[in-house]
Amino acid sequence: MDDPAPPGPPGAEDAPPLRLTAHSLGTPPPTLRPAPARRDWMDATPQAFANRCLPLTIANAHGWEVVGEAGFEAWWNGGPNASDITIRREGEGRPVPVSHFGSGVLTFHIDLVFRTDPGVSLWVSGPPNRPKDGIAPLTGLVETDWSPATFTMNWRFTRPRHPVRFAPGEPVCFLFPIPRNLIDRVEPILRPIAEDPALDAAYREWSASRAGFNAALKEPGSEARAQGWQRDYHRGRIGPAEADDHRTRLRPKPFARG
Repeated sequence: MDDPAPPGPPGAEDAPPLRLTAHSLGTPPPTLRPAPARRDWMDATPQAFANRCLPLTIANAHGWEVVGEAGFEAWWNGGPNASDITIRREGEGRPVPVSHFGSGVLTFHIDLVFRTDPGVSLWVSGPPNRPKDGIAPLTGLVETDWSPATFTMNWRFTRPRHPVRFAPGEPVCFLFPIPRNLIDRVEPILRPIAEDPALDAAYREWSASRAGFNAALKEPGSEARAQGWQRDYHRGRIGPAEADDHRTRLRPKPFARG
């Protein structure tokens, strides 16, 4: 049985839900699913240690995926034209990969019209922390609170004459809503940490602890070796610093039919 979903930040239960609606266009829509926290390459690291990195796993699950139903292979000969990309599909399914823009860009038409709440855009990119050899996702911010248009998800080849394959069931697009005025509201400041004595002391305590732990990892029979890794950040507490709304798991809801 799955563990219960972790609680949200304080007051989250009183906050109104944020709308994210995907409107299908009269034909079977592409498959949408909550993004998973796991990655094959992370599972394949020694003792799956990459899965201990909470910032990675939270980012992995921070949205929803559009899934390619059919596998295909594509390659680019290095030229600037749309015809310089060759696509060999292995079956039928959506979204269909096409060469539209040229310049080594592979395109997926996402046949959905998304709607978000006023002032909320949609971050559209490839799945985070899931690299593909020979091609990289391009990232866009789409104003989905007013636009009645669909959008494309684009990947750009990083080198010519290198076949790139997408397997059936592999995500081709990753998206999540983001307030459009978020960056406008940020007031960036650069200051010496010594001007914040409490933070400076907490940082020095953490730094000494981390250095000591890493040194002890090299000592056979040490407590650090028995622990394997420091769990302070994962627990939401580092020295005197403790989080009020720490998350160790993120579970986006699936798209409901309605």
